Amino acid sequence: MIDPITLTQKLIRCASVTPEDAGAQDLLKKTLSELGFEIFDLPFEGNGGSYPVKNFFARLGTQYPHICFAGHTDVVPVGDEKLWSVPPFSADIVDGNMIGRGTVDMKGGITTFISAISRFLDDKSGFNGSISLLITGDEEAESINGTQRVLEWIKENNHIPDITIVGEPTNDEVIGDTVKIGRRGYTGGIITVTGKKGHVAYPHLALNPIPVMTRLIQDINDIVFDEGTEHFQATNLEFVDVQSGAGAGNVIPLDATAKLGIRFNDRHTIESLKKTIQGKIDNISKEYDHTIELIWNKDGGEAFLTETNDTVELFCDCITSITNHKPTLSTGGGTSDARFIKNYCPVFEFGLLNKTAHHINEHISVDALETLTNIYTKFLQIYFK
Repeated sequence: MIDPITLTQKLIRCASVTPEDAGAQDLLKKTLSELGFEIFDLPFEGNGGSYPVKNFFARLGTQYPHICFAGHTDVVPVGDEKLWSVPPFSADIVDGNMIGRGTVDMKGGITTFISAISRFLDDKSGFNGSISLLITGDEEAESINGTQRVLEWIKENNHIPDITIVGEPTNDEVIGDTVKIGRRGYTGGIITVTGKKGHVAYPHLALNPIPVMTRLIQDINDIVFDEGTEHFQATNLEFVDVQSGAGAGNVIPLDATAKLGIRFNDRHTIESLKKTIQGKIDNISKEYDHTIELIWNKDGGEAFLTETNDTVELFCDCITSITNHKPTLSTGGGTSDARFIKNYCPVFEFGLLNKTAHHINEHISVDALETLTNIYTKFLQIYFK
């Protein structure tokens, strides 16, 4: 059987800052091969001129039911290494906590699931289904050559699972407090108001874009999209940056820009929100001689909800039996690769604590790694019964 602590340390020591792999996936493929998995290397590149990414799909068994675990081996940059209490890829254990970039997001989720598989296989009786893993190296960056393209391959090659677990860190305070059954959608854009540059002393010879931008920000910020739903919090739009190109205190700038981001629930779509915002801009444009343009960024995905089903309920029962916590079914937080998977099969998410994800001194207790392994193990044992 595979020790989750040792395997997590080995994986953390692969400095796989996105989109670099640094041997992380080779380590996992070797481990899974020794457990009997068939490995499919699926590197992708060139989609929109983007960088190459390592991915793989591994499957044990050919029958159904088929459960898949999805995760990513890439991690965010460490920041200033001098601020870490230990080297960020050392995976040192200090006072019962393993410290390292990727411990919770989400290498610890991957390693505990693999450890759980080894325990399940060591004590299996009548395993007639399939277990698979979809592992990408492109979740923390553009997410172009990762899970999306692997899913296309999975469909083309008849590997679609019955349900997928994504091992993102979902818990807020203790292991077992939260299972994510959906995610809010995301989109964002940049508004540019263009006027006419001039001298502050001669405003009649210029066209100041800033008052128009101020009006736009206020009117758009005042939109009440909804009050939330049973499973989702209210949709929110936030302006995250405002700039002008004046450069001096006596210059009226040529233009001003504002960046906005929207997190939305399942009462909206990306297109409906774009239409609402553009309508507000069009109405304000009629009152001014300025040029107003809104350019939308790459969309982060639509909101989605996985309806509670027998598998989700079974998984929650396993959590409760191990931890004595009844998990909350949540759709909070940011985006994840679950937004792609939901187009192919039902998906839910459960992993470690999210408190230190992307932080300096990202860490998780070794006890939490063992607890998560136990939850995954029990679920596999009962699911395939």
